[in-house]
Amino acid sequence: MSKPRARDLGLDFNGTTGRNNSLTDIPGVLVGVKTRIEGNGPLVTGAGPVRTGVTAILPRGFDSQPKPVWAGMYALNGNGEMTGAHWVRDGGYFVGPLCISNTHAVGMVHHAATQWMIKHYARDWEDEHLWAMPVVAETYDGVLNDINGLHIRAEDALDAINAANNNEPVPEGNTGGGTGMICYEFKGGTGTSSRLINIDGESYTVGTLVQANHGVRPWFSALGVPVGKHLTDDRLLDNTERGSIIVIIGTDAPLLPHQLDRLARRAAIGVGRGGSPGGNNSGDIFLAFSTANERPLMQLSEARFTLDCLNDNALDDLYLAAVEAVEEAVLNALVAAEDMTTLRPAGKICRAINHEQLVKVMRQFGRCT
Repeated sequence: MSKPRARDLGLDFNGTTGRNNSLTDIPGVLVGVKTRIEGNGPLVTGAGPVRTGVTAILPRGFDSQPKPVWAGMYALNGNGEMTGAHWVRDGGYFVGPLCISNTHAVGMVHHAATQWMIKHYARDWEDEHLWAMPVVAETYDGVLNDINGLHIRAEDALDAINAANNNEPVPEGNTGGGTGMICYEFKGGTGTSSRLINIDGESYTVGTLVQANHGVRPWFSALGVPVGKHLTDDRLLDNTERGSIIVIIGTDAPLLPHQLDRLARRAAIGVGRGGSPGGNNSGDIFLAFSTANERPLMQLSEARFTLDCLNDNALDDLYLAAVEAVEEAVLNALVAAEDMTTLRPAGKICRAINHEQLVKVMRQFGRCT
C-alpha cells in the first residue's frame, strides 16, 4: 500500500503538479535508490546498526552517449560537500549520474559513479581522453546510522544507479540517501515534488528532489503555519542544528548555466519557507539542471555551437514553481517518513511527524481541507 503524501492529507498547496508530483515528471529523468536497514540493538562501530543508502538521479537516463547536462549551483551554507561543483560553476554542466548519500560515503559513491561512467560510456572513454567528475552530495546520518562504520559500498551506489526508472513513483521518507536523516527533529529523508508551467504557449516541467536533514523544531513552518511551536513532543536537539539539506531542481525548460545558477538560488527560498535560516552547522547545497539543449560533449564537438534559451524576463513563473516544489518536497519527506531509534544518543525515538496532529494544526490556520 502506498504511503500518503502531504497533498493526500489535504494540505493547501498552490500550483499544478506533474503526473507523479516528482522529479521524474521531467521527460527522460530517472531516479533510483538503494536502501540499507540492517541490524538492531546498541551501536557497535563497524557492525551497525545500518540505516543508510544512496539516491541516484540520471538526468539523461541510460543514454549510451555522454552528453552535458547544463547546470548551476548555490550553497546557502557550505558546511557540506557536493563534488563536481567547481566545474559546474566554471563549465556550466556535468555528465553522468548525480548521487546523494551520507557524509562519510562520498568517496565510495564517487568511486562507484566514476566506475559506472567508464563502463557505460566505454567507447568514448576508450577512444578519447575523457575524464569523469560525477556529482555526489551528502548529509549527515550519524544520529540514526553507524556512519563511522563506513557501510556504503561501491555496489550500493551501482545498485541505486541501475535501479533508476520512471515507471514507479520515487520512494520517499526512509529511503536511499535519506534513510537515516532527521528534519526539524522529526524523521526526515527523501522527498520530491513537481510543477507544470506555461511560458509563451509552451509547457514545461519543474521537478525537485530533496534529502532533508535540517532544522530544529521551533523553526518548523508548513505553508506559513508555525507547526513546530505546536508539535513540541519528542524533541531530539537543543536548538542547535546539526544537519543539512541537499536540493536538486530539474527542468526541461531551455536555460543557460547562468540562469540555472539563479534557479538554484531559489531553492533557498523554498527551504526558508519551511522555517530554516540555514544554520551554521548545516550544508545547504543546491543544484539546478536542464535537460534541454541536448548535444555531444565539448571534447567531441565543433568549435562553435548554439544553444536555445528562454528570456530572463520570462522566468518568474519558473522561479515560483521551483520554490513551491521545494517546499512541498520537504513536507513529502516528513509525511512519508517512519519512526527510527537513535544510536547517538542511544535509546530515543526519532518520531515521524504525526499526520493527525499536523492536519489539526493546519486546519486551525485554514491551510488544510
